[in-house]
Amino acid sequence: MINFTIEDHQGNRQEVEAPADMGLSLMEILKAYEYPVLATCGGMALCATCHVEILEGKDRLGEATNVELDQLEALPEYFPTSRLACQIRIGDILDGAVIKLRGEDN
Repeated sequence: MINFTIEDHQGNRQEVEAPADMGLSLMEILKAYEYPVLATCGGMALCATCHVEILEGKDRLGEATNVELDQLEALPEYFPTSRLACQIRIGDILDGAVIKLRGEDN
């Protein structure tokens, strides 16, 4: 199991535990924990409604793909540590990370 922290839109933090061996995306875990992530495109990196900011642990994630960057750069508010949750696979790279929800909430 992988443990990381999610900061919601109000600044509240919650420790989250997720299986590392199922090939799930961060977006899928956020939805499973019932965070208000729209994920309109279903994880295809087409809508950026699963926008998150990696507050701690970004160095382990590697670089965003060009497709991901295209979506992020089109957002009204975009940070150097921004990523799309649908493009991050759950694994050891997320262990101990702190992730802030930035996408539109429901």
